[in-house]
Amino acid sequence: MGISDVIASFIREALEDADGVVELQRNDLAERFHCVPSQINYVMSTRFSPEHGYIVESRRGGGGYIRITRVQVDRPTLLMSVINSIGGDIDARSASAIVRNLSDAGALSEESAGLILTALSDAALRSVAPMQRGAVRADLMRQLLIHSV
Repeated sequence: MGISDVIASFIREALEDADGVVELQRNDLAERFHCVPSQINYVMSTRFSPEHGYIVESRRGGGGYIRITRVQVDRPTLLMSVINSIGGDIDARSASAIVRNLSDAGALSEESAGLILTALSDAALRSVAPMQRGAVRADLMRQLLIHSV
């Protein structure tokens, strides 16, 4: 388990103990896990984004903090939020992470997630020029998720 996984697990446990809202000091976390504060920023942006069901507020400076709130939204709202967050281009790894998170959140069945992952894979898009795959993948992903709403 990497340091990012350890930090994310710690934060998830803190959220459980605090009923879904926790305030943390970035520097305290960095000290606790013997890492640089930018590692904490990385964990926040990759593990605690709106697509993952969290709102992160941050205030920098001497008394700076990170407030993380777990958001409970209904399935259609979560799917529409993700659909709206997909840009004009998405790589296979990012698409996979989003689909797996939706499946983990119960917004997609495992079967639907598997089908979507297959459709968005580089293997499925091999006839598309490599430079265009991200745009085609983003369009496909939006359409597949819209169909799932």
